[in-house]
Amino acid sequence: MSSLDATAKLLVRDHPLLLVVWARYAGQTLVVTPYAWHRAGPGFWRTQRPGMHLLRSALLLAATACFFGALRYLPLAEGSAITFMAPMIVVALSWPVLGERPTRARMIASIAGFAGIVILVRPGSAVLHPAVLLLLVTALFNALYQLYTRKLRTENPQALLFYSALVGTVGLTLLLPFLLESTTIGLRDAGLLLASGVFAGLGHGFMISAYSHAPAALLAPFTYLQIVWATLFGLVLFGQYPDGWSAVGMAVVAASGIGLALWERRRMRLM
Repeated sequence: MSSLDATAKLLVRDHPLLLVVWARYAGQTLVVTPYAWHRAGPGFWRTQRPGMHLLRSALLLAATACFFGALRYLPLAEGSAITFMAPMIVVALSWPVLGERPTRARMIASIAGFAGIVILVRPGSAVLHPAVLLLLVTALFNALYQLYTRKLRTENPQALLFYSALVGTVGLTLLLPFLLESTTIGLRDAGLLLASGVFAGLGHGFMISAYSHAPAALLAPFTYLQIVWATLFGLVLFGQYPDGWSAVGMAVVAASGIGLALWERRRMRLM
């Protein structure tokens, strides 16, 4: 997934944002569709709640567009770290949206994670740019996407996977002729667009496989490795390295998420 983000950052500097987003969703669809068909048969797409599926997918599309748009202006590592504000928003909205009262540990982790975001977006930091608002919107849309996933927990998981890619692929494919008119794509950029689709498809495919073999509480800490990879890509590809305070903020965000995941895993064992 960090490879996808780095490729997107390379592309959005010179090409229309929606073209880059289209490549990401088209790749995901090519991987998810045959997987869902194999797991659930030809009726994998059937659902009793198509409207909620489409809304959930539109939220993911909006989050992707906002994130890729922000990457045009912001460092990769810090930008990736700020999007991990989504779990904190989920905790804040879980009671009014789902009727689920957050535990004390979740509230503490959310407050600590928010403190890390404040350290990142401090006066004088490389992230103090109007585009950071796009990252905050990204986190909000990602949180709503997760909450709607929770609301659809009784649905066929293969349908969830399929619809999460469908809206972006179909909607942006309709716009593709207009997007191609406004840009010139050389061989290098065509390769990067193809790579972004492959990275998106493989990333979601590996994620699907992981969650089918292990509980979410066990896997959640590994998602924060994305901050490490984003830092490495930012250094190698863009010459961007977080300063001391930014590194502290990123560490606080990651520690709050990892700590909560470990606590959740311990709680599940005791239940």
